[in-house]
Amino acid sequence: MLRVVGLARHTLGKEISLCNIPTGLHLVKNFSQHCSEKSNLLLPITLQYAQARNTNFFNRHTAKEIWAGVTGVSNAGKKRGRGRGPGKLTARDLNRGQIIGIGKINIQWPGLSAPVIRGRELVQQTRLPPDPDREAKLIALRDKQFQGKYRKTPPLERGWSGGKLGGRSLGPPDPVGENTFDGFDTRILEYKAVFCMKKNSGRYRTVSTLVVTGNGQGLAGFALGKSVEGRASMRNAKNRAGQKLIYVQRYKDHTVLHDFYTQFGKTKIFVEKKPEGTGLICHRIIQEICKAVGIKDIRAKVEGSTNPQAIVKAFFLGLMQQKSHQQLAEEQQLHLVEFSEENDNYPTIVASPSTCKKDSSKAPDFTEHVMGNRVVLKKKKFLPFYKQIQYNPYWPNSELKLEKVRSHYPTKVNLIAEHGKIANFLTEKYPECQTLQTMPPELKEKKE
Repeated sequence: MLRVVGLARHTLGKEISLCNIPTGLHLVKNFSQHCSEKSNLLLPITLQYAQARNTNFFNRHTAKEIWAGVTGVSNAGKKRGRGRGPGKLTARDLNRGQIIGIGKINIQWPGLSAPVIRGRELVQQTRLPPDPDREAKLIALRDKQFQGKYRKTPPLERGWSGGKLGGRSLGPPDPVGENTFDGFDTRILEYKAVFCMKKNSGRYRTVSTLVVTGNGQGLAGFALGKSVEGRASMRNAKNRAGQKLIYVQRYKDHTVLHDFYTQFGKTKIFVEKKPEGTGLICHRIIQEICKAVGIKDIRAKVEGSTNPQAIVKAFFLGLMQQKSHQQLAEEQQLHLVEFSEENDNYPTIVASPSTCKKDSSKAPDFTEHVMGNRVVLKKKKFLPFYKQIQYNPYWPNSELKLEKVRSHYPTKVNLIAEHGKIANFLTEKYPECQTLQTMPPELKEKKE
């Protein structure tokens, strides 16, 4: 579009403003009428033209396209991990808080910002008092979009570390028909993105999730789920774990039946049975599996590879390969006797075979038998500096002072193992100085 700019001059020297002169073909005609009637000669008019456009970048593209240009990341940038994390730009809704029919001038429009009929009266267009805080409210509402909604997660639901999903709860698996998983809980053991190069689509990204589910009463299962979306992979893994449940035997509902060694690939796990109240002293993945199964007291040492999938498979293999006390007794045709710290290492027969060997001198060591003749790798221990003579020459004297009492506990254990009670040459003279287990019933009643 062209626009007339400037002034037109004629022979008499009069300046004629062109603001009122119509454009187009009527320019010459109107100008000649404006001049003197006697003058029939029309001199040429000096005109200046300036080019103007009513379109620009902002009204030629939609808001969505403009925001995509600001917040978007190229394909090469996506491969390098750009456009993610807290520095990611997000589109801002500039129309947020605005209502159709309500603007800077507050007017009531029937059928737009107000009903046409209110009761029996016809609503008229009226001007309402202005709102001085309207602009400030709109700006505050727009700025609030970038603050984000921070939802504080309870401490028990945060998982192992920060914002990572490892260790978080997913709830029970979805019901299968009429069968529901009441009392079950699912925990995430591994959550990672997996990439695969394909012929047509290039780098194909999927999410892999490893979970374990259980009811805490001996029933547990694990599964691996994959999907393009993270939520779908978690859901697939959770439901698949509910369909692959394994029952695990426990000793007194708090620990494993016996010590055992298990291996999967390059991952080796040594598991030790512990008394009640010890807790779970093991890898965090093994801790989650024990909570799902219902094991409360255990000590486990992982050697070799710490791959999460290998740890899960190795530990479940060890739990499934446990032997009951009766099976162990039948294998060796010997009585299985337990020495536990809970009973002050008092011998207790746990299982007896149908036929017992007469000669028990060739009985194997129980720990070596259940561990498969394998021993936990232990680091060499060095004496602390205060026990070394070159730093503390007086340390041998302090050890001499402890010589009288340093073997009290081993002696106590040997007496119980060999004679069945803690006794010496003064026991007959003072029978009340015994443990409750070996004390005569008359003295027990008096003590109680």
